Amino acid sequence: MPIGPLREVRPIAPPAQRSQSSSSSSSHDGATLSKAPGDTRGERIDTTPSPFARVLMSVGKEVESGEATVRGAIAATKAGHDLGPQQLLALQAGVYRYSEAVDLAAKLVDRASSGVKTVLQGQ
Repeated sequence: MPIGPLREVRPIAPPAQRSQSSSSSSSHDGATLSKAPGDTRGERIDTTPSPFARVLMSVGKEVESGEATVRGAIAATKAGHDLGPQQLLALQAGVYRYSEAVDLAAKLVDRASSGVKTVLQGQ
């Protein structure tokens, strides 16, 4: 299952400016518009991936690469191709790397969910 891009949506303005602009009233063509706290409509949004999202995407690509390697080896053996010692060693290294990527992804998700749980318990 491919992992889609994860993006963290963050306003570009520093937090101090955001809090001033989100709670203040603004005037546009003589009308006064009030913004609710936390309302980011009309602000430019930074859609660059967070460091966590970048690591998770990298691990996802590694897992997809490992899956493709294993599928290719299975397809080759089903088609009647014999794998030589070099190909078998390369396959073993690829499967090891794949299993390490899966293990890392599991740890990342576990730590992230623990962090979310901790934050939610603090509220």
